Amino acid sequence: MNSIQDHSSRREKITLMLEYPLSRRHHDAMVIARTFAAFFILGLYSACSSAAPPADQAVLVTPQVVRPALPKTGAPSITAKSAMVIDAVTGRILFQKNAYSERAVASTQKLLTGLIVMRSGPLADEVIVERSDTLVEPSKLYLKEGERYTRQDLLKALIVKSGNDVAMALGRDVAGSKELFATLMNQTARSLGMTQSNFLNPHGLTEPNQYSTACDMAILARAVYRIPFLRECMRIRSYNFTYPDGRTRLLKNTNRLLKNVPYCDGMKTGTTNASGRCLICSGQLNGRAAIAVVLGSTSPQVWNDSEKLLRWSLE
Repeated sequence: MNSIQDHSSRREKITLMLEYPLSRRHHDAMVIARTFAAFFILGLYSACSSAAPPADQAVLVTPQVVRPALPKTGAPSITAKSAMVIDAVTGRILFQKNAYSERAVASTQKLLTGLIVMRSGPLADEVIVERSDTLVEPSKLYLKEGERYTRQDLLKALIVKSGNDVAMALGRDVAGSKELFATLMNQTARSLGMTQSNFLNPHGLTEPNQYSTACDMAILARAVYRIPFLRECMRIRSYNFTYPDGRTRLLKNTNRLLKNVPYCDGMKTGTTNASGRCLICSGQLNGRAAIAVVLGSTSPQVWNDSEKLLRWSLE
């Protein structure tokens, strides 16, 4: 029926055009032709006027572009079991070492928790701490049952100090339970293109069959890097966290590269027995930006590995 209606409509339009008076159609055509000729002459005059540059003079147009992070030398040697460095803007891979090997990533997966919280409603929303949130291993901020915070307060503390009780409170508040939040984590990871990850909790404490890869974590880090509030939190070296009863606690960022590398601007540390020392770090220098993911390193080497990779990619 639709095709018949379309055909009927087209036929009516053609009939109306044919019934339009010939003299009026001729008059309109002449008006259009004269108008076109006037614009053509005006354009020709402008193009040939003295204001136009000579034909042999180049007209330079400088587009606003972001320079890719292209290292000038060969990649440094690192001790970490797995690593990847990417251009933070384009996503181009600059370096990789066992980047597709599945392994525990510890608290670096809190970046995914933070990303989901950012996507789940206003940061001004209130979070009421439940007892189940507090029953988790350190590191903790030692939140108490019944305390009230905004999502923004807890998210900032999560990124800077990496409290596991904070991660539990945020995850439960968003999804209803740790298990439901884990489902949301995996759905979000797949939507980002993280195909070799499986998350079971919002904090990164070791559980069987929980893993990711350096490549997947680089994908996540690049998505997080685009969010101004999270970037603001990740570069904070320390600040005073205020509890509802008025107590304060100085929270210090665990990312040492914020002090060691002037242009480092985040991102997240992580440590468990299963994961070893992990660090995702980012930096900007001379209009370029890079992200380095280091997994399975050791206490003294994780900082050296990460600093070498970040400096190599940007200096």
